[in-house]
Amino acid sequence: MATLDRMDIRLRALHLLEGQRMAQRLFTQVAATQVIKPGRSEEEIDNRIALIARDMFGVRAGRVGRRFVRSGSNSVVGGRWPVRVIGAQDLVVLDFESLLAPYETGFARTVALGDDLVRRRLVHDLAVVATGARNAFRADVSLTGRELHAEVRALAAKAGRSLGARHCGRLTGTPPTTHAVETRPELCIGPDNDLPLRRILEDGGQAHWILQIHLVDEHRGHAAVHTELLDLV
Repeated sequence: MATLDRMDIRLRALHLLEGQRMAQRLFTQVAATQVIKPGRSEEEIDNRIALIARDMFGVRAGRVGRRFVRSGSNSVVGGRWPVRVIGAQDLVVLDFESLLAPYETGFARTVALGDDLVRRRLVHDLAVVATGARNAFRADVSLTGRELHAEVRALAAKAGRSLGARHCGRLTGTPPTTHAVETRPELCIGPDNDLPLRRILEDGGQAHWILQIHLVDEHRGHAAVHTELLDLV
């Protein structure tokens, strides 16, 4: 395996940060233009976001990928999702994973439509857990994947929530699938990763992590998702 030099390491960090900035700008634009509306299908909103991404960043719609948007029961992680029409009180997950594929990172946010206090509370709890996870990471330079996962699980339990995935993050450049959790636990922020998150990889580069938190409301059959870079920002 080729070893990265200092310039390579610096450029890679900048590359990851640029992907996050693009995603945040896209999310802000989607919110400002009220793309997400009840009565529109997930597919229609996917297409609208693809056009916005093309206009903002020159990303061709065919390369953006599919399923930016999941709502209602489709917000629960796993399986294949039928296309839904957005409801007036839905939770809507915007996941820009495919847009960010060239940047080896991820970004997702959850929006609560309408005035349903239960769904809005879930989005609020998600933000609290994500902030707590970031604070825990910043407070302990030797924190392991197992320890951060335990902290996230405890924060979720304190809010009366459960996690909707076995892991709560992954190494940048790692596909967002459960296969990596089962075969390479050192690539994930999960219960079987005893390695420090802050470490040097085999290629000489610094490990950078994506935080992925899924909180599930099992009684109502929907979930809220928060994904972003854990370090560098």
